[in-house]
Amino acid sequence: MERWEVIDAVQKMQDYIKEHIDDSINMEELARNSGYSKRHAIRLFKNILGKSPAEYIRALRLTDSAKNLLFGQKQIIEIAFDSQFETHEGFTRAFSHEFGITPKRYKAEKPPVKYFVAYPIKHYYTYLINKENGCMDEAKSAILCTVTIVKKPKRKLIIMRSKKALDYFSFCEEKGCDWEGLFNSIECRLDNAAIVDLPDKLVTSGTTKCGAGVEIPFDYSGIIPDSCDCIELEENYAMIFQSEPFENEDDYGIAISTVFKAVENYNPIQYGYEFVLDSAPKYNYGAYCKMGAKVEVPVAKI
Repeated sequence: MERWEVIDAVQKMQDYIKEHIDDSINMEELARNSGYSKRHAIRLFKNILGKSPAEYIRALRLTDSAKNLLFGQKQIIEIAFDSQFETHEGFTRAFSHEFGITPKRYKAEKPPVKYFVAYPIKHYYTYLINKENGCMDEAKSAILCTVTIVKKPKRKLIIMRSKKALDYFSFCEEKGCDWEGLFNSIECRLDNAAIVDLPDKLVTSGTTKCGAGVEIPFDYSGIIPDSCDCIELEENYAMIFQSEPFENEDDYGIAISTVFKAVENYNPIQYGYEFVLDSAPKYNYGAYCKMGAKVEVPVAKI
């Protein structure tokens, strides 16, 4: 069986789960959607994603329930039923096993927890193939990119450092991908979690410039997750490069490449600014259909 056939089958199952996450998902129907028998489809799914379909679905539903507890107004029992649990007790056990805290405590204390993020598997393998071929979808890069200048206030950055990573994928290979769900669970965050390119002055001994982090208000006094540092950041200007949204998940690589190329070719001097990568962090927020791709670069007025 060709590797790409397996990836395509698993992606079809991911897509099916995403479309039917609020319904009762039948494993036979899920397998049929992949083109393989139930037993074989479940094995392929777990081999590629590290979770069985049932574990994957439960993690997604529990993450949605955690977000509802954090931002919504529903009672815990309502959220339990919405998450396809038949009893409050069953939901509490599953939630506690997933996040290490009961739903009641989580709703009251709101600590950072590891939200499960369902990365489309084709994104990673498309990236690897394009990287091997030396082609990052440049020929198809017809997505528009906007540039916005913002003034950022004094704030803090929660950062998970790396010993060897240089970019998003090498960071995830070293540290795993739980960082995104963890940082995005912080209620008062100023933006989404991102891969961070640190200036030399913020790099510590034995680590690289690459990390993952999230910005928070300067007066934040909540929990700092294990294995993370908290850095104070001064006011600065930044240019935000953002592509237009895209409908096809397969255009993830195109959107990212478009924004990276825009940053590389852009001349901020014509508008009275210059890039100052040694003054503040640079952020790669990734790419999502509804948001597009987004990169933030520190600048200063000339």
